[in-house]
Amino acid sequence: MKRISVVAFLLLFIIGFKAQEKGTKLSIDQQHVEWFKDAKFGIFVHWGLYSILGGEYDGTILTPSVDKKKFTHGQTWYAEWIQMRLDIPNSEYHSLAKSFNPTGFDADAWIREVKNAGARYFVITSKHHDGFALWNSKVSSFNIMNTPFKRDVLAELVTACKKYGIKYGFYYSHWQDWEHPQGALPEWKTQRTSEEFEIYWKRKCLPQVKELLDNYDPDLLWFDTWGTEDAHITPQRRDELIALVRANSSKCLINGRIAFSNPGDNIDFMEMLDNAYPSDIQSKPWQTPATMVHSWGWHAHDYNWKTSYRMIEYLINNASKGGNYLLNIGPKPDGTFPVPAIRRLREIGAWVYANNEGVYGTSPVNMKVDKGIYLTQKNVTGKNYLYISIANDQEKISLPIKISEITECRILESGMPISYEVSNISETATSFLIPKSLFEDTAPKVIRLTLKKNL
Repeated sequence: MKRISVVAFLLLFIIGFKAQEKGTKLSIDQQHVEWFKDAKFGIFVHWGLYSILGGEYDGTILTPSVDKKKFTHGQTWYAEWIQMRLDIPNSEYHSLAKSFNPTGFDADAWIREVKNAGARYFVITSKHHDGFALWNSKVSSFNIMNTPFKRDVLAELVTACKKYGIKYGFYYSHWQDWEHPQGALPEWKTQRTSEEFEIYWKRKCLPQVKELLDNYDPDLLWFDTWGTEDAHITPQRRDELIALVRANSSKCLINGRIAFSNPGDNIDFMEMLDNAYPSDIQSKPWQTPATMVHSWGWHAHDYNWKTSYRMIEYLINNASKGGNYLLNIGPKPDGTFPVPAIRRLREIGAWVYANNEGVYGTSPVNMKVDKGIYLTQKNVTGKNYLYISIANDQEKISLPIKISEITECRILESGMPISYEVSNISETATSFLIPKSLFEDTAPKVIRLTLKKNL
């Protein structure tokens, strides 16, 4: 396979020259971060050649028991890792490109589901660790145009995102790349030297990132490292990549996993570990990447579907801490969303439709509350609102708010009045009485308090 052309070498030279010519700006104007802080909810998609295998290869299904036989670092039966987990040779794995023909893919249908779920932004794996690109890359021939499908799905998705008013970004595996002979590999494989990795960095990573910026003008780039294993992403390479993004986009946000153990001061938002939910308010914008099942990519034998109400609670938890919730879907090999995923998206969307005011554009409240209670606040047309999201079955909730500060208390969805009284715990606290009838609907309830001033 011809991995890099003369054109790509010239592009590499131009990238370096332009970066020097434009300087090394590493920060972004904070106005471009505001949409992310207000958005709260995004949809993530992991999709690629690995989707064809669905978590199974040569009679072996990726499961925790399979991992434990070979690995000692936890349950990592993610379907998108199948090439490395089951030691599939590059020649065999790359041959999957010959059968990649997702005729059911419909970018408009995908983004319409994203919109109806109430999400405000969308991120897709433009290139995962296997090195396969979902766009017409001129840098590497290992891309979607050299499959029977021959369609640039990124271009189609960008068009759909613009149609529905959805911000969009791309996951790009800048560290691990199992296709390139000098790309980084998992920790149990023989590691590349820094000099070897530099060849991949200059010949594939940087040129492909520039392609994404030039061709699609993304709102964010989602880079991926974790733990302390990002040794190849030195501060110098990290800043080189940040400078490249800044030189070619005035708006594109960069996440903290560009160098997880040392992201520096110039990232735009922090990225939590997978399915990790901070218990405290964070000082910098942040998000949790999360799954509906265990795997990220399509795994035909993964039936561990979370309920929509559980995922709604993750959403309101993160909003109450000033963060976002990036919920992943692993589309099937034919390019369609799994039915359980669509059902959950629509259930979440129905809840968000009724309660979005208490989620979007809110700020956190620094107040200690019981488990299953989440607080957000904002000012709407001169009125100060406190939103109390309830994900438990308490019939009485007490908050350290003087009753004299409250002018109205209602269920957000229906407008039903909620009774409240001075708490028997403290004269400076108020108790809210939740009717038992509300618990017949197990979805989180949201109370809207109108206050004389914000907390």
